[in-house]
Amino acid sequence: PTHLSRQSSYNLYTSSLTRQLPSFFFLFFSPFFKFNDHRCHVHSSSTQKLLQFSQSTPQTQNLLLHLSKIPIWVSLSTPRPQMGRRQNDPDPSRFAYLTLLVLGAISCALVYAFLSVLLNPNAARSGFETETSVAVREEKSEIEGGGGGCCRGIEGLELWGAAVKWGSEFKFNSSEECCQACKAMCTGNDGPCLCDTWVFCGNREACGSKFGECWLKKQKDTFLPDRQEGGSPAMWTSGIIFGKGQGIIGLETEYGTLHIKLFPDCAPHSVAYILELLTLRHCAGCQFYRAEGRGQSWDSEGNHIRNAPFGPPFAVIQGTLEAQGVPLRDIPTEVCPTIRRGSVAWVGSGPEFFISLANHQEWKQTYTVFGSVLPEDMGIAERIAQLPTKPDVWNNINVSVLEKSVPLVLRRMKASHVDLNAHVTSN
Repeated sequence: PTHLSRQSSYNLYTSSLTRQLPSFFFLFFSPFFKFNDHRCHVHSSSTQKLLQFSQSTPQTQNLLLHLSKIPIWVSLSTPRPQMGRRQNDPDPSRFAYLTLLVLGAISCALVYAFLSVLLNPNAARSGFETETSVAVREEKSEIEGGGGGCCRGIEGLELWGAAVKWGSEFKFNSSEECCQACKAMCTGNDGPCLCDTWVFCGNREACGSKFGECWLKKQKDTFLPDRQEGGSPAMWTSGIIFGKGQGIIGLETEYGTLHIKLFPDCAPHSVAYILELLTLRHCAGCQFYRAEGRGQSWDSEGNHIRNAPFGPPFAVIQGTLEAQGVPLRDIPTEVCPTIRRGSVAWVGSGPEFFISLANHQEWKQTYTVFGSVLPEDMGIAERIAQLPTKPDVWNNINVSVLEKSVPLVLRRMKASHVDLNAHVTSN
């Protein structure tokens, strides 16, 4: 046959013939064989032609007649035949290769981990961060992931302070870029930032030649930033940034102090209101009045339990930060991330607020989050949630109101060099 290479050899076997026939025998008779699944039979017509063609003896003719009735199996011996397999047939060599590949990958990973620890011991220590730093970082990253990012300021506000970058020589196209430039100088883990205040001239008409100026400054006290009351503040937008261990306030209660990391870059108006409250010696009227635990709907880490209802109870403690002597004003809606365990957020435009004891995915982008309780203080919030309550109905919603409200006092906390920012996320 034409599809067979010349280098192939052919072995013919029959049930009656036990010895190997010469290869020239098959080559001679090949035009007279019909192939079907490696089995060939001699055509009777071809036999007649062969009889006519050859001047054979009667013995030869008799042999050819017998051969025409005998099925012949053809074995094609080609170099390295590639036999196909079914998809469900296991290939032993494949498993061997996969095993070697997996063992090699595991070995490389172990060697890499060992060398990483050996050559960079600081990386190993950084892996064992405190629970506080991990929680703060997660919340901060989530806040920045929603609502257009966290690099906001207050328009019409000009903050003073010692300049670390002169705006006349430092210009950007947006306030966000100016804010990011200040943040870039606040990446250390060893205390206050080199820049904690940024001031941007963003009103093209009012700024004139000053448009785009970005002044980076340093405050003596970020809780009491130096304001410019006169002049033309309308053309300026300003914001503050808290460094590592900075921007921590305390909500003092009879059950303990809840330490809260503030998010001025995500909720600048909200934080400005909180800083105003800190100037008061007391916070008459500030209190918790609603308390609802996690019930059977959320676990101890705040994760929702499958098939459980989303309340009631709603896993929150709620109160107000409306202090006597402070003018009540509506706080604009700012960054509204997903509510997580520890999130501190306004109800509407404030001053009603709540602290969440659980992760509320169902409340996403609903409430302005301006801070987060440090994880180590969540036990205090859980304790308040277990205080005696009485049922009430608000707008057709069943709630639990404390039988006795819990008074609050706002305190500024001393700066700590602990990486508290890593715990709190300004979603």
